[in-house]
Amino acid sequence: MRLVVYIALKHLLARKRQSLVSLMGIILGVAFFIAISSIMQGSEQDFIKRLVDNTPHISISDEYRTPRIQPVEKLYPDSMVSVSNVKPLTETRGIRGYEKILSNLKSIDGVLASSVLLGQGIISYAGQEKSLTFNGMIPEEIDSVSTIRKYMIDGRLDNLYGNPDGIIIGNNLAKELSLKLNNTITVVSTSGNIKRFKIVGIFRTGRGNYDTTQTFANLKSIQTLLNRPNRINSIIIKMEKSGDALELAKELEKKIGYKTESWQEKSEDIMNALLVRNIIMYSVVSAVLIVAAFGIYNVISTVVMEKHRDIAIMKSMGFQSEDIRLIFLVQGFLLGIAGNVMGIPLGSLLIYGISQVKLKPPGGTDIVNLPVSWGWEQFAIAAAFAMCASILAAYLPARKGAQLMPVDVLRGGS
Repeated sequence: MRLVVYIALKHLLARKRQSLVSLMGIILGVAFFIAISSIMQGSEQDFIKRLVDNTPHISISDEYRTPRIQPVEKLYPDSMVSVSNVKPLTETRGIRGYEKILSNLKSIDGVLASSVLLGQGIISYAGQEKSLTFNGMIPEEIDSVSTIRKYMIDGRLDNLYGNPDGIIIGNNLAKELSLKLNNTITVVSTSGNIKRFKIVGIFRTGRGNYDTTQTFANLKSIQTLLNRPNRINSIIIKMEKSGDALELAKELEKKIGYKTESWQEKSEDIMNALLVRNIIMYSVVSAVLIVAAFGIYNVISTVVMEKHRDIAIMKSMGFQSEDIRLIFLVQGFLLGIAGNVMGIPLGSLLIYGISQVKLKPPGGTDIVNLPVSWGWEQFAIAAAFAMCASILAAYLPARKGAQLMPVDVLRGGS
């Protein structure tokens, strides 16, 4: 094996310029593969982190995924039944037996759950009116299922504790209505009830519509405002392993019947778009290494053509076809190894340089760094792809060299 490696190195060093060009192709291919993959993976991870952190992992609502079967349809299951002009009974909507559901959820390891009453209303202040979404929650449980605390820019989330008339609003709403901390606002629910709240906190998430319409208040206060005493219409769940949300949501819906959606289901279109983007990204960066592999193919093919006589002599001395093939495969292997050894550090430097770039998004006020990923997977994929491309590029000329007949070459044949 030592002799095979020695001969392979001699062949590569005999054509230094061409070998260096091929090596540079592998180095740059690996480096750009890692850098581009890092940007794409980093942006995807940052996006999913924001998506997962700012939304419940699982939401249970007071709806059913499929309509309930009417009694007449149960009575005549095999008949064609038409039900019309039936007005549903007016009832106070909500999740029935939610205390038991919450108790069961909290008994599951790695699962945090909280009750929520969502409702719509209108805020009236200084002659202006805006529509709002109320999130009635138990103040002590907001931290466990929400990240709103880290977005507070004025006031404190803790101000809701023991303050039944406190409310937290977004900064966009505060700007539009010229509201400040400790101002008192009047809100009107869809049922016509009126209540006054004191602003005890202002948050800013950077999502325009969310910061304009969403508010947080004490659950009991929102139940009174919406005229839904002791009722909730949503249960939100956070998990230690957000990736398991889809499976748990399916199990919960089978048990309790209410519509249960995971963050993956709610964001299915976004996840599909990210998958397509990753396929395009890996196709583009792989093309760089494929082009570099053609350089290796060209170098080794040229060596095979120039070394016909040497190959014939080696076969005459006892080298087998497998030995000849191995010599040229080792050349591809050595170029791949050298490309990885120098390409991976260069790719790491590119990632570091990219991570230092600061941008100000259009319409934003904060300066952010480009998100990058340092995951080992992208380094492993780049190294493996480079090695495969190098060895495959060397295989065809190696196979051709191994098939040479020494008698024909030594006699001057083709």
